Amino acid sequence: LFEELLGEADVVVAGYRPGALERFGLTPEALAERRPGLVIAQLSAWGRYGPWHERRGFDSLVQVATGIAELEGSPDSPGTLPAQALDHGTGYLLAAGVLRALTEQHRTGGTRLVRLALTQTAHWLVHDLARAPGEDEGFDAEHWLTETDSPMGRLRHALPPVSYEGCPVNWARPPGLWGTDAPVWGGAHQ
Repeated sequence: LFEELLGEADVVVAGYRPGALERFGLTPEALAERRPGLVIAQLSAWGRYGPWHERRGFDSLVQVATGIAELEGSPDSPGTLPAQALDHGTGYLLAAGVLRALTEQHRTGGTRLVRLALTQTAHWLVHDLARAPGEDEGFDAEHWLTETDSPMGRLRHALPPVSYEGCPVNWARPPGLWGTDAPVWGGAHQ
């Protein structure tokens, strides 16, 4: 089934630590050989290099390891960013990278590889972003949250981070129960 889906894929996204999928023949090189012109997007917690590159990880662990929990905390307890900001932010950056790769590929052809790590996003947030002059120190999370009924019950979740005139104000559908989505392409491939 995977090979059948790969045969029609434009993009493959993997969210595992570097090397975790090699034993299944899912390296970028192997995927590109089986599907020339593919865009391969890889996301991991720690990146491909450094002492922790083979470890599993997720947003909260990276917030602690990169000092965000200390920056956002108090003397009594560690803190966190609103929502899983590293997961969300890195996911949006990955999506932007995929769109850029598809645009470049449309112009020149070839296979493209996009790699990001939660630690890269954490570093960018902590060290490379400056506040705009006059920017408020506060953050009103309630403005970005809503509730939706789902097969798992009532969910409180973040709204889409991008908006423009005429765009949907919420996600198209809530998340479903694990294992209930059919392994098929949506949209034009149906």
